[in-house]
Amino acid sequence: MPIGNVRRSQLITTYGVGSIVPVKGEAVMVAGIHRWAVKPEDETHEPRLEKKLGVERFILPPSTGKNGDNDVPAVRFPSWYWCPICKRLDYFDTLCGGSHGKCNNCGVSLVPSRFVIVCENGHIDDFPYFEWVHAKKSWDDHISHELSIKSGGVSASLSDVIIRCSCGLSRSMEGSFNKMALKEITRCTGNRPWLGDRERCDQLPRTLQRGASNVYFPVTESAISIPPWSEGAYKIINRYWSVLRNVPENALFETIQGMGLASETPYETEDLVVAVKRRKAGDPLEDSSAEETLKPKEYEALSVGKKETSFDQDFVCEPTQAVPVKLQEWIDQVMLVKRLREVRVLTSFVRSTPPSPADDPGRRAPISKKPLNWLPGMEVMGEGVFIRLNSDRLIKWETNAVVTQRAAKINTNYDAKFRVFKRTPDRVITPRLIMIHTLAHAVIIQWSMDCGYPAASLRERLYVSDTMAGLLIYTASTDAAGSLGGIISLAKPKQLDEALHNAIEKVSWCSADPLCIESDAAGVDSLNLAACHACILLPEVSCEEANSLLDRGLLVGTRDKPDMGFFSSFVL
Repeated sequence: MPIGNVRRSQLITTYGVGSIVPVKGEAVMVAGIHRWAVKPEDETHEPRLEKKLGVERFILPPSTGKNGDNDVPAVRFPSWYWCPICKRLDYFDTLCGGSHGKCNNCGVSLVPSRFVIVCENGHIDDFPYFEWVHAKKSWDDHISHELSIKSGGVSASLSDVIIRCSCGLSRSMEGSFNKMALKEITRCTGNRPWLGDRERCDQLPRTLQRGASNVYFPVTESAISIPPWSEGAYKIINRYWSVLRNVPENALFETIQGMGLASETPYETEDLVVAVKRRKAGDPLEDSSAEETLKPKEYEALSVGKKETSFDQDFVCEPTQAVPVKLQEWIDQVMLVKRLREVRVLTSFVRSTPPSPADDPGRRAPISKKPLNWLPGMEVMGEGVFIRLNSDRLIKWETNAVVTQRAAKINTNYDAKFRVFKRTPDRVITPRLIMIHTLAHAVIIQWSMDCGYPAASLRERLYVSDTMAGLLIYTASTDAAGSLGGIISLAKPKQLDEALHNAIEKVSWCSADPLCIESDAAGVDSLNLAACHACILLPEVSCEEANSLLDRGLLVGTRDKPDMGFFSSFVL
């Protein structure tokens, strides 16, 4: 029976598998995808991302049918509730006795427990109220122990939340949120309610509020569809590639014709046969890892561009009229991405602290009981602007000793994250990456004021390596609102010159200066330098680096070294 509603797109992000969803005064947890009733017609494909994640397809989360069926399953969590009248605190079934969520003493609706415990391996369980009250104290097993919860009402502090036992013992919740508070109380129970099982775990859990943002962090992957895989004939064969890739060439025509793939399409069977042969012959995914082909191939496609030749194209990228003369010293190319398709996929999730490349792989909780050949994903359509920086000026700037020394501070702190887990860093944090990332934030902040999209609706995609130096600012939505032309209009020469000048000029000063610009360590794990919420940080959904690896100093210079910034002379 349906108990609440969330958008399908939220099942990939905010309310993905393993998250706690508040519905009608209760709380439930989204169950694993092995229990989802998915439909073949909801499939979507992105060959490069499928290769990277080792699956055959992505499927849009189910939606409620006309008869109320096909819902996404959920389990009750937390399992402990309390009654706001009689204050009893116990398991839901004990308190309500099956009376549809109402207290069997008072007849009022029960309230989910406010507190839960989580561990770094993604496990979650009810707060151990009994053990908390009776910690380091003896109790008689022969008498009843009924718990109650009461708030003193004097303040909203934890010291006013009192847990009492009918045996006479009581204890406030003060101190329960300390990282070591449960050391003498309990170890992690390995509970995985979304999968309906438990596993062994030696982690020390910590207490969190049920609705806290760090109870659930989705881990997602995404890719932008690029030619030729984004074009008509390939879009058809992509859906059946797991079958077609193994069909001998002399049997392709009969197979495709028998499957009816060309019916009700503008293509003949011969066209699809040619597309299959071309993909078999030249598919880079067959010869190299998809990890290597994701962003480099996107960068290449964005740099080369693709004119619109048919209405069903998912990728249209054309050069702007010209790079403004004032910008040519810093920017080599500006491309208008008039149409793009992004596929976003939920792969796992973490709890307590945000996901990081330094994480032990075991920290990422699975979203199904056993590996499946699909993952929940969605395609979103949008528009954007691709900017490629001047490589000659960039190389000269990033080899400056002052610049490399400043970037080394962040790189040292980044390495330290990996050393904690005895792992090798996955990359070197270069001046180029920090500067381009900071530039992307500055542009998003400026464009959010100019184009009508809020900052949370704009996203960055960074293309940075020894051979790449670009950024894509785009908007993507599950409906047509992602392609309203607001960003494209800002990439015209005059508007771009003005917008970029304003963006860089604004971040050259912060209301928190001089503290911000002179900071030697800021942000989580000290992965920022001159960067704070008053100047350059964005909503988390807009940033692919979780608001880290940022420094205004490398963009516009500092007070004592004004020439250090890549764009220092641009705003003079």
